[in-house]
Amino acid sequence: MEHISGCDRNQMKMVCWEQMIEKESLVRVIDAFVKMLDLETFGFNYYQLNKEGRPPFHPGTMMKIYLYGYQHGVRSCRKLEKACKTNIEMMWLTYEQKPHFKTIANFRKDNHKAFKKVFRYFVALLKDWKLVDGKTIAIDSFKIRAQNSLKNNFNERKVKRHLDYIDNKIAEYEQALDQETDLDEQESIKDRITQQQHKREDYKSIGQQLKQSNDGQISTTDPDARAVVFQRNSVKVGYNIQAASDAKNKLLIAADTGDVNDTKALAIMVEKAQENISQKKMNVLADKGYHSGREIKACEQLGVTTFIAPKASSSSKTNPRFAMGSFHYDEKQDIYTCPAGETLITNGRWYHKKLLHGRKSYQFKHYKTKACGECSLRSKCTTNKLGRIIERTEYQEYVTNNNKRIQQNPEYYRQRQQVIEHQFGTLKRHWYFDYTHTRGKEKVLGEVYLAFICYNLKRTLSILGFKDLMARLKAYLLTRFQVISLSKPQRNIVGRLYHSLPLELSIASIRPMQYI
Repeated sequence: MEHISGCDRNQMKMVCWEQMIEKESLVRVIDAFVKMLDLETFGFNYYQLNKEGRPPFHPGTMMKIYLYGYQHGVRSCRKLEKACKTNIEMMWLTYEQKPHFKTIANFRKDNHKAFKKVFRYFVALLKDWKLVDGKTIAIDSFKIRAQNSLKNNFNERKVKRHLDYIDNKIAEYEQALDQETDLDEQESIKDRITQQQHKREDYKSIGQQLKQSNDGQISTTDPDARAVVFQRNSVKVGYNIQAASDAKNKLLIAADTGDVNDTKALAIMVEKAQENISQKKMNVLADKGYHSGREIKACEQLGVTTFIAPKASSSSKTNPRFAMGSFHYDEKQDIYTCPAGETLITNGRWYHKKLLHGRKSYQFKHYKTKACGECSLRSKCTTNKLGRIIERTEYQEYVTNNNKRIQQNPEYYRQRQQVIEHQFGTLKRHWYFDYTHTRGKEKVLGEVYLAFICYNLKRTLSILGFKDLMARLKAYLLTRFQVISLSKPQRNIVGRLYHSLPLELSIASIRPMQYI
C-alpha cells in the first residue's frame, strides 16, 4: 500500500475558473451583489474615465476585493494583493486582475463616503425584502484600536511629567558642563542640551493644544483617536464604535464613531437608525452605559420608546436603606416622602448646574424638610448639616418612565444581548476587526460601514439561502438596467451576456440593449 499521490507539477492542463468555483460559493454572492449596485451614483472614485493617462481599475473590482477579504479576515492591503495572485476564488472574482497594494489601500482610504451610501442602500434593500421591520432595535458599542500608539497620546499630567524630566536632564547637563574641561566633551554636552530644549518646545506646543481640547487629551498620529478603556481596564488609543441592530433577523442598520463612552450616543444612533430604515416609531434596547435623562428625553421626542437599563445610585450600595429609591415621589403634589414618613417640599425654583469638559448643563429642583433637625434617623440618612436634600432634575420624569418599563418587561429587555452582541463577536474574533487600518473619524467610520456590509451580506445569505438571495439580486440588477420589461428569452440573453464578461465590459454591453 502506498500513500495518496498528487498530480505532476509539470503536467499541462486546460483550466476553467468557472468550473473551479463551487456553485453556491459565497464569492458568487459577492460578485452578484457588486454587479447589482449602481456604483456611479454612490460617488466612487475613478468611475469616470479620463481621456489621457493610465486607465484605473474599475471600482466594482476593488469593492469585490474588500468584500471578499473582510469576510475571510484578510484586511491588510498587502495580503489582499497577494490573495489576488494566489487565491483561486479571488482570481475568479477579479477576472485575474492584480492591483498593487497601494491601489488597494487608496481605494479604502478615498471612498469612505461611498461605503456609507452603499451600506444605507443595502439596509433599505433589506427593509424592502421584509428582513428588517424596525419594531425593536438594540444599540451597543465595541472598541477598536487606532493607528496611534499610547506613547503618542497625551494629557496634561503626561506632558507635565515629560517637561519635569527634561528640566531635570537639562540641569544635569548644565552641571556637567560647568565641571567639564575637555572642549570636545563640552560641545557634546551643549548638543544634548539643545536637543532637550527642542523636545521641551515640542511638549509645550502639545500643552497649548491640550488647552484647546474639550476632553483633555490629544493624539499626534491620529488626531481623532482617543485613549479608551478596553477589557480588563487596559487603556489603549482607539475608537468607540456605535452600532444598531434590528431584532427581527439581527441585521446591522446603523453605525457611528462616538465619544469614548456611550452616555451621549443614544439619540444620535436613534436618528441614524430612523433615517436608514425610513421609520420613526420603534422600541430601543440599550445597556446602562446609555442611561442618561437627557438622551432618554431626546429619544421620546423622536417618537421612540426606550428600554434602557437603569443605573444604580451611588447611595444604593453605601446606604441602601436611605437610597433615592426609598423616597416616594408624589407627582400631583410635587413632594417626596422619606422612609421616616416626613414630607420633603420644594420652593419651585429651578437651579442651573454647569459641567466641565464640554458636557451640557442641566436644571434641577431642591427638595428638603425641617424635620431632619429632630429626626432620630438623621445620622443614618445623611451627614449634611442642612439635612437631607434631594435633587430632582428636569429629566427625572423620563427616567422614571423608562425604569418602570424595564421593571414591567424584564423578559423583553433581556433579548438585547441576542440582538446586538453576537455581531461584535463575529467582527472582532472571527474577522479580526479589532483595529482600524485608516486614520481620522470619517475614514474609520467608512471602514466600519465596509465591515457591516460584509456582515449583513453573509447574514442575509444564511437567512434566505443561496438561490433565493441570488434571485433577488438578479431581479434588482434587471430593474437597474431597465430590462425587466423584456421577454423571457431576451432577459436570458442579457443575463448570459452580463455574467460572461468582466464588470466594466458587461455594463457597456447591456446599456445599449436597455430598450430592445
